Amino acid sequence: MLLSLLLQAVAASGGNNLAVMGACIGAGLVALGAGVGIGRIGGSAMDAIGRQPDASGKIQTVMLIAAALIEGLALFAVVVCLLVSFKL
Repeated sequence: MLLSLLLQAVAASGGNNLAVMGACIGAGLVALGAGVGIGRIGGSAMDAIGRQPDASGKIQTVMLIAAALIEGLALFAVVVCLLVSFKL
């Protein structure tokens, strides 16, 4: 029943609404994944600094580089999702 209603709505709108909804869900998942990833990096770095305080400078450097790479990838993915939603 729900599937038939969904198919009717997609057929009536030409499929654009479903693509926009998918792009919005994708952007949300990307933001959630990036937040979890950066949080895990920060937590692991704090554990490592707690175990070896002498290496805190190197650990912080690696942590910041990894967090920047994750954030860059997340920004790229959100832009792709927005382009998909505005293209249709």
